[in-house]
This record gives sequence, structure tokens and C-alpha cells, in this order.
Amino acid sequence: MGEHPSPGPAVAAGAEAERIEELGPEADARPPAAPEDHWKVLFDQCDPGNTGYISSGKFRSLLESHSAQLDPHKREVLLALADSHADGQICYQDFANLMSNKRSNSFRQAILQGNRRLCSKALLEEKGLNLSQRLIRHVAYETLPREIDRKWYYDSYTCCPPPWFMITITLLEVAFFLYNGVSLDQFVLQVTHPRYLQNALVYHPQLRAQAWRYLTYIFMHAGIEHLGLNVVLQLLVGVPLEMVHGATRIGLVYVAGVVAGSLAVSVADMTAPVVGSSGGVYALVSAHLANIVMNWSGMKCQFKLLRMGVALICMSMEFGRAVWLRFHPSAYPPCPHPSFVAHLGGVAVGITLGVVVLRNYEQRLQDQSLWWIFVAMYTIFVLFAVFWNIFAYTLLDLKLPPPP
Repeated sequence: MGEHPSPGPAVAAGAEAERIEELGPEADARPPAAPEDHWKVLFDQCDPGNTGYISSGKFRSLLESHSAQLDPHKREVLLALADSHADGQICYQDFANLMSNKRSNSFRQAILQGNRRLCSKALLEEKGLNLSQRLIRHVAYETLPREIDRKWYYDSYTCCPPPWFMITITLLEVAFFLYNGVSLDQFVLQVTHPRYLQNALVYHPQLRAQAWRYLTYIFMHAGIEHLGLNVVLQLLVGVPLEMVHGATRIGLVYVAGVVAGSLAVSVADMTAPVVGSSGGVYALVSAHLANIVMNWSGMKCQFKLLRMGVALICMSMEFGRAVWLRFHPSAYPPCPHPSFVAHLGGVAVGITLGVVVLRNYEQRLQDQSLWWIFVAMYTIFVLFAVFWNIFAYTLLDLKLPPPP
């Protein structure tokens, strides 16, 4: 699935230009690794006077004579760079960085310099693609705002590993729903069943000390109508996002939205239980929609306005269902129906942490100052919610529904 026609030096060089991460000065000061020692021997052969420089012509000859040791796409980048040096000379450190693909500032500048000499061709203009290649191209245009990132993603994606996180979460949610449906003999509005809240996975205010419930409530849904909308949204949005950004990043946003959703309920709707994966789903969808809006001119997905409208309608329908259910007379008074506040917690995570994750494709989040600001805000909220759960319920003398 990851095999594509060679995209040419414009694609590879452009992709490398945006993929490289800028490191501090210490990156260039590191001693050469063993592979660089190999390149040092070759460099010295082309520099008998030990000047520390070789001509771009000799550099090109080296590339051609050792092409079998280089990835074809990388070789195209380097050949383009050989033609881009205006002074006609390449120093050893640049040579070693180029050959070993070291992520240094000098390497980044060399790539950028080479890319300016190349003509760019839009990924949409590629012809003769098979079904899997067209799917990868479609995902690139659905999720990435810059052509250079789309080309790099298309050229490097191998479907290894596959988008396992969203698929696994979805299968588990469906499996638990079916199990509960058989156990309760009820599939529509399961939450109205008298035994529904007795499940050990549901978040219940009386059982808030059981920490796992702040996360496991995602495996319990109010009914098939609730599960259906969540599954559709997280598969249509979450799987493409995971294909591009990886399971770690997307899983982080999803889990952060889930935890923020239950904690938000424990603070803002203290007497209500929580069920459903809406916190995580809304974190992903709101991050994706915010990313599209912030990069509107760069997003080239077809019918993007219509797609946004459909996504917002689905979210509104699901949120409206949750609000209606929350204020609908409970089937087991005095305990109310599940809260809708978890949706809002997910949206808050999506437009903060989620936007930063989606904006920095193939770049280290640790280097992003805005990322650390939002992480600090999220941590403060979690700590506040924990202390709120410990002390506020007693101080407010709140009357909670009896445990299930």
C-alpha cells in the first residue's frame, strides 16, 4: 500500500524541506557517528589537499557512484542540492549532514536552498495511481493544509503500522454495547434500563473515587442512536487523522478529551452520571474543524464547506440528543440521566491541545511553546478537578443520587 511512483526531486526535496526539525546549536557539535566516518573517507579522497571543501561536481560524482547505498528519493534530493550551491563548493560538515540526513540547521538550510531551485508539481496532478494510492492522496488533502506536507506524506506513508488505535477503540465500544444489549435485552435508549448504571464502567458521582470510571465510561453508550453517531464521526474523522499523525498523537487528543469530559461533568454537573465516547470524539472533530478553518486557503479537500456543514450537523444532533436526555424525566429517580457536559470538555481539548497536534505535522511537539502552554492549562484543570472532587462535594453539602 505504501508503494508509489517516484515523485521526482521536487516532491522529495520539498518534503524534506518542511520535515526537518530545527535543533539547537548542540546538534551540529555532536561527534560524527560511524556512518559519517565512512563518508569522511570518501570526502578525503575527493579533497587531496585537505582544504575541507569539495566542488559540487565532485559531490555529484560521489552521489552517482554510490547511488546504490542511498534511498532513491534521498538521492534525488541530494542531486538537486548539488546543482543548487552557487559557490560551487561544499564543506565537509554539510557533506556529512547531507549524506547522513542529520537534522541540523545547516542541513535544513541546504534543503531549503535546493528546494527553491526546483519546480513544484501539485500532488493532484499525479496520474496513473491505483486505488490505495488515490486513497492516501485523498487522506493527505483531507487533513494537511500545505502541498509540501501532502507530498511528503504521500511519498512516505507505508500503512505500517495501520490506524490501529481508532479501529481498536471503535471495536471495543461496539463489543461492549452488544454485550450490554444482550444482557439488558434492550438496544435503544439502554440508559433507561433500571440496571444500566450498575455497570462498573459507568461514571457515577457517588462512585467518583473509583478513578477508572473517568476513562472507562466511553465503553457505555446511552443507546444505539448514541453509539452510531459517535462511531461514524470517529471513524470518518479519527482514522484519516491517525493515518497522518499517528496513533500516539491522535490517541493523546482522544484520551485527553475523554478525561476532560468526565472531569468537566464532575465540576459543572455534579449530580449526573456520564456515558459515551463523545468527549474523545468531539476533541478530534473540533480539532480537525478548527484546523480547516485556520488554514482555509491551504486546505484543498473537495467540498470542504459541505463537509464542515455535515460534521457540524452530526455534532449538533448528537449534542441535542444529549441535552434532551439530560433533562428528560429519569427512569430511575432521583438519579438523573447522563450529562451532556462531557461534549463541551472534549471541544475545549480539541481547540487547544488538538489544534497544536494537527498543526505540527512531523515536528516535535516538545519544541512548540504553545504546546507547553496548553499542556500546563490542561494539567491545572485536571488538578483543580481532582481537588474539587475531594473537597467541594462535602463543602457544598450536595445531595447526590444514591449509588446504583
